Amino acid sequence: MSSRIIFANRLREVRTSKGFSQEKLAELSTLHRTYVSSVERFERNITIDNMEKLASALEIDLRELLKPYE
Repeated sequence: MSSRIIFANRLREVRTSKGFSQEKLAELSTLHRTYVSSVERFERNITIDNMEKLASALEIDLRELLKPYE
């Protein structure tokens, strides 16, 4: 499984577990909602800077969003 898919799946999982909508996560991360949506649908080759923004908004370490399912 590619890192992009792992990141997108983990992002969606953590976001929903915290009760955040895509819009709320976008607001907290200073990104656009459609950008967050496209990341979760594997359509974006996300930059490390934006990965850090999303992890920070979710209040987790970026490494948590890159861990594959076990």
